[in-house]
Amino acid sequence: MTITEATREAFVLLLSGNADLWQIIWVSLKTSLLGLALATVPAVVAGYLIATSRFRGRRVLIWLAQAALALPTVLIGLLLYLLLSRQGVLGPLQWLFSQSGVIAGQALIAIPVLIAFTLSSVQAADPRLAETAITLGANRWQVMLTVLHEVRFGVMAALIYGFGRVLSEVGCAMMVGGNIAGVTRTITTAIALETSKGEFAQGIALGIVLITLALVLNAALMLLQGDAKPAGYHR
Repeated sequence: MTITEATREAFVLLLSGNADLWQIIWVSLKTSLLGLALATVPAVVAGYLIATSRFRGRRVLIWLAQAALALPTVLIGLLLYLLLSRQGVLGPLQWLFSQSGVIAGQALIAIPVLIAFTLSSVQAADPRLAETAITLGANRWQVMLTVLHEVRFGVMAALIYGFGRVLSEVGCAMMVGGNIAGVTRTITTAIALETSKGEFAQGIALGIVLITLALVLNAALMLLQGDAKPAGYHR
């Protein structure tokens, strides 16, 4: 089958509503969104606390959070696999080769992204904002909510980038999920499998979905950052 024929068949699969194809897409979106949701609150709070607190080891935490951004997802998958295996500490959960395991892996991948982006956004915020809130009688948590509301666009950018990272990763999902059809087979693991089998049509179809999602996510990020406006634009 030529590339042209495979591409044509890929569009046919997408437009015909192929059940197997759309189930893979659904599993990917479900596990990625749930993993991101699981990571959001603790990671954003951690990023805020690291940015606003002064304590011994703070620089080490910042370094670790930033270094984790470059950590290969397959390594995260290996560590999680060892924890979830029968001999592992988390073995009794029986999450290995299940959607719960994939979701846990996606959450671990998203956490450093959310921490690093939130940390950067809070550090860039005007310090007088927190001081004003304290002067007006706000308690510790009210101050945090006020600051996070002020830097909400940075936090939203973190969520968009984090979602893109977990959706496009393959190493952790493959190791922890096992690429089980209808259960843990995600877009990226399916592309790897179908391509190795010579089934390029489905791989191309799933690749088109990933590209489309990447374009939508980046467009949303540009709009948040204001980059979509032409130079010299004034409303």
